[in-house]
Amino acid sequence: MKGNEVIAHAAIHCGCDGYFGYPITPQSEVMETLMEEKPWETTGMVVLQAESETASINMVYGGACTGKRVMTSSSSPGVSLMSEGMSYLAGAELPCVIVNCQRGGPGLGTIQPSQGDYFQACKGGAHGDFHLIVLAPNSVQEMYDHVGMAFDLAFKYRNPAMILADGAIGQMMEKVVFGPQKPRRTDEQLAKEEPWAATGKGADGKGRKKGNIITSLELKSEVMEVINQRLQAKYRAMEENEVLYEAIECDDADYVIVAFGSSARICSATVEMARAEGIKLGLLRPITLYPFPTKVIADLAKRVKGFLSVELNAGQMVEDVRLAVNGAVPVEHYGRQGGMIFGPEEILEALKKKLIK
Repeated sequence: MKGNEVIAHAAIHCGCDGYFGYPITPQSEVMETLMEEKPWETTGMVVLQAESETASINMVYGGACTGKRVMTSSSSPGVSLMSEGMSYLAGAELPCVIVNCQRGGPGLGTIQPSQGDYFQACKGGAHGDFHLIVLAPNSVQEMYDHVGMAFDLAFKYRNPAMILADGAIGQMMEKVVFGPQKPRRTDEQLAKEEPWAATGKGADGKGRKKGNIITSLELKSEVMEVINQRLQAKYRAMEENEVLYEAIECDDADYVIVAFGSSARICSATVEMARAEGIKLGLLRPITLYPFPTKVIADLAKRVKGFLSVELNAGQMVEDVRLAVNGAVPVEHYGRQGGMIFGPEEILEALKKKLIK
């Protein structure tokens, strides 16, 4: 199946209550597949095409306020239109899932794949001090797996979670193994599991004496600072407990490539080619882009000769790699833009030119 199609099936299988979206290439198959599957007839899941991306993210906000499992998907320019809503969701501490199937930019750019939204996803993406939980799948199977993982993390931390894919992963077809169908939670279950939600009912199923108020607004500066401090403590907990990565041939590596998503798939072939030439090359693939595997890279920096950050952009994740390395060894970047995709041979040549020389 296509990666985008799998996102739709994963949403149904993990007991999603509602999807609100708007079509944009290269992710339109997500909503198209949901419409074809008609989950409202089987699980009761709501699927709605909004009139815009701005409308869809605010529908997500409304659904998330009730403690329901809600999500949306879009591609780069569409996600930009959702940025205000994402800040509101983070400020109100509301769990939800946002899928970004990236395309080349800036502006309307191209419908071809890109990784140019790393800054947007991992550095807040909108106004204020906040973070999204960001997962980066590199296969169709992970597109499926990460939907359930994103919902779990979103509800664990009451925070929006983003799946940062790209047009290559969204459009490629691979075999995928589905998990079992999870039932949607009943209103009674939801009231017990999410006591903060605006359901109108308490854990005993009766009306609360005092209703829940969900908002990101606080006019008292001293109170708003306390709220921000609580949010920052939550982000530190994510950084301590939720880092996911894959290390390939890093144990004896002299040089390490850092790459995520579709770039990492290509770089795995570069590692094989380099090893065949006697170059001890490893690959570190961040699965969580936020929280970022800073400590892992810092530890590698104590014994390797250099890092190459390989990204389909002008150089974004490389900044986080450099912060982690903290000057211990050289860190270089190699990337392509405008929807162009590199091959494993040119990555190897870049490694030799920039680091081995």
